[in-house]
Amino acid sequence: METGKSERTLVRAGFVLFLLALLTGVAIPLFLNQKMALAAHLTGVLNALVLIALGLAWGLVVLGPVQARLTMGLFLYGTYVNWGTTCLAAAWGTSRLTPLSGAGYSAAPWKELVVQVLLLSLVLAMLTGAVLVVYGFRPSASRARAGLARPLSSP
Repeated sequence: METGKSERTLVRAGFVLFLLALLTGVAIPLFLNQKMALAAHLTGVLNALVLIALGLAWGLVVLGPVQARLTMGLFLYGTYVNWGTTCLAAAWGTSRLTPLSGAGYSAAPWKELVVQVLLLSLVLAMLTGAVLVVYGFRPSASRARAGLARPLSSP
């Protein structure tokens, strides 16, 4: 995957998510659980910043082509699903995995299950993506990026 294209994709996706988060903020009064809607708005803003930062740092992350595509996909999935799931939780009034923002609300068991599955999947995606990015910043990867074929030896 071409580095310039990946950077642009991540930054653009970040700004699209930022716009969606702003629109969520405007729509807070329309949600069943307005406290959760505020959480959705803030989640969207913060996840947008994560995508923008990752896009700007993408050229520094040293990963193979498959790892790079996986990392990008995990972050795109995790950030958008985080915002979308929090919006669903606000609209449906779910509370099982969100006891602070969802206090006083309850939803049909199937709605709670949908939100639970989505939240757990996005947590796994974001954790895996973060591990891959940290791996891409490992010292040996930095040396490889600088053109050094072997690790530096001490004098």
